[in-house]
Amino acid sequence: MALDNLISLSFSNEELTAIDQAIQAIHTALSGKTINLTPEQRQQYGRIAEQNKLFVNKTKSYMEQYPGFVPGFLDKAEFDRDFAAREQIEQRLQRLDSLNEQLSDTKVLLDHDNYHNAISFYRNIRFLSEENVPGTNVIYEDMKQFFITSSQTPVAQTPPPDSSQPG
Repeated sequence: MALDNLISLSFSNEELTAIDQAIQAIHTALSGKTINLTPEQRQQYGRIAEQNKLFVNKTKSYMEQYPGFVPGFLDKAEFDRDFAAREQIEQRLQRLDSLNEQLSDTKVLLDHDNYHNAISFYRNIRFLSEENVPGTNVIYEDMKQFFITSSQTPVAQTPPPDSSQPG
């Protein structure tokens, strides 16, 4: 039975260069403006939930309508800069998240195709080795290590049994 090829694509060197240059341009534009938190800091500061975003937005609106009520110790100009930068970053993150999801989903399909083709090759090599075809035993012995299960060594998923003779 022929395998379904879920996806087929390739990139030219020019396309890869353009992608790499675009990523580098983003990296350069963000240099010195972004922060890398430790896992502990990420947990400490967390993320602002949608309900809290609404609260911040409402607060900003009231602070602009009633500037006399803004406490003197609160730096309203800094609040406004942070608010604007957060919105600017959020818009770009949504676009980047979409691209990240597209690339990840595409990679999933490519991985699926590669794995299932590798299983087909392995099954064929196993069959040919059992038929004593010269040169196949060495390949089979090298590849079967990925399917030997033991309590000490986690390995790849055992290939499903042959449903027909490989051809």
